[in-house]
Amino acid sequence: MDKNAFKLSLLRTAPRLASVRIFDQKIVPQTAEQVRVLTAANSPNGIQGLLQYFNLVEGCLTMIVSHQKQHNFTYDWIVRTRVDGYWNAPLNPQHFVAGRYTVPSGSVYGGLNDRLGIGDFYTSKAALSRLSLIPKLDSAGYRRLNSESAFKAQLTTQNIAYVENRLPFCVVTDRRYRFPPSHMGVPVAALSSPGPLSGAKCRPCTPVCKGRCVADVMSSLDKRWSWTNWRNGTIELCDAHGGWEDGWEMIFDRVAGKKLAEGRRQVKDLMFEECVADFREMKKKAVNWEAPTPEEICGLGLKITPK
Repeated sequence: MDKNAFKLSLLRTAPRLASVRIFDQKIVPQTAEQVRVLTAANSPNGIQGLLQYFNLVEGCLTMIVSHQKQHNFTYDWIVRTRVDGYWNAPLNPQHFVAGRYTVPSGSVYGGLNDRLGIGDFYTSKAALSRLSLIPKLDSAGYRRLNSESAFKAQLTTQNIAYVENRLPFCVVTDRRYRFPPSHMGVPVAALSSPGPLSGAKCRPCTPVCKGRCVADVMSSLDKRWSWTNWRNGTIELCDAHGGWEDGWEMIFDRVAGKKLAEGRRQVKDLMFEECVADFREMKKKAVNWEAPTPEEICGLGLKITPK
């Protein structure tokens, strides 16, 4: 629940909504086990940042289990994604591998890419239990893990087989990164890259590095860290040492196509009353609703126009 939560009003177009949960962020109490297992290194908000992320992910599992019990069924497949992902193609049936958990290749940061996951309920349960499995990682002797290495340890300790696959999405970021990236640096792909980008960082930009330039940059990166597959012209790079460039909206609209461009414009031009109506429509569709009032959600990010 923050000033950007009103943008979730775009979900009013979803044909079905099982559960909606929008909540105020609270400090997650740190245990001795968590401090031993996790490291604050390379986490913008330290160990607390990791715990917040893990809590968010495991909260998805809580909603899934509750919905299954409520309706007496089990999901065949669960796709765990995130709201800052940009997709330039749909998932393929080959990405659904029975008995294995599918994760994106590249951007492994010493473990496994944890920006997307695809699996049946059994494998997904282990993958989404980010907080509750930390005691088992502690008992197994794991120490100073970041998000990605903790994720790999989770699957390993639970004997969950995994497969790394090139997947057609990237994570849109406004964070700033040195360009060109160093050996352990982070490349930021242009949103216009053909892909698949497998969850690499991206932003709408005019690419400054293509072809041979990309080969030189990517071949210098540590494959066990931020590297992602760049061959066959799949990636073009931004200079992300500063903020988004002027005119990024036109770049996004051209690359993303009419439907997503219209969604961007709707959010930009959204009025308070329209936002409230959208959330009320969502609430009617949702089987379970755990969120502040539409007025609270919309009022935090939009100005209330006087009548």
